[in-house]
Formats: sequence, structure tokens, C-alpha cells
Amino acid sequence: MKKLFLLSLIFSLSSCGTIFTGTSEAIVIDSNVDGAIVEFDGVEVGQTPFTTKVKKSFNGMIKVSADGYKDKSFQLLKSFNGISILNLGNLLGWGIDFATGALNKFDQKGYEITLKNE
Repeated sequence: MKKLFLLSLIFSLSSCGTIFTGTSEAIVIDSNVDGAIVEFDGVEVGQTPFTTKVKKSFNGMIKVSADGYKDKSFQLLKSFNGISILNLGNLLGWGIDFATGALNKFDQKGYEITLKNE
């Protein structure tokens, strides 16, 4: 009976980062120029002020641009998602969190981009 309980406990804690914190987070991008174009890996996704859910596995570049201003490119800042520690020795949980990007968390939820005149 104890073994069954422990086994179910281990599997219930599988992929803790994925379960408890999800695989994406809302990010806000704003700039000193209203209506500046926001691109993710070269694909236009909106204009500032811009809010979207971003997959934690995203490692690409974000570019903010506007006519008459120099483009600004950056990557989202990430760090280790400590909740994943609850996976303990469960390799399946670690694998799922790694594959979904849930091993990471975004350090900043909002970016205020200052575009400078050309």
C-alpha cells in the first residue's frame, strides 16, 4: 500500500513546472513611440503597446521599429523555474518540463523600449 502511494505521488508531481506555472507567460512590450511595429523572429505580430502570451521555449529575437527611428532588437530574459525542482528524480517530469520550456521563467513581464531618432 505504501509503495502504491509513493508511486502515485511521484507521478502526480511529474512535470511540475508545466503543471504549476504553464508553458507560456503574458509579456507586455511598449515603447516611447505609440504604434511601433513589434516583430518576433521577423514576423510582425502587433504594434506598441503590445501584450501577448509567449511560449517559455521561445529563444528568438524581438524587434521594435518605427519610421524615422533606429530599430531595437532584444531577447527575453529567462532564468530557471525553481518549481521544477519538485520533479525530484522523475526523469519523465524533467523531460516534459524541458520539452515545453517550463524549466524556464521570464525574468521580466514588461519591456519599455526607447527608440532613438535616426
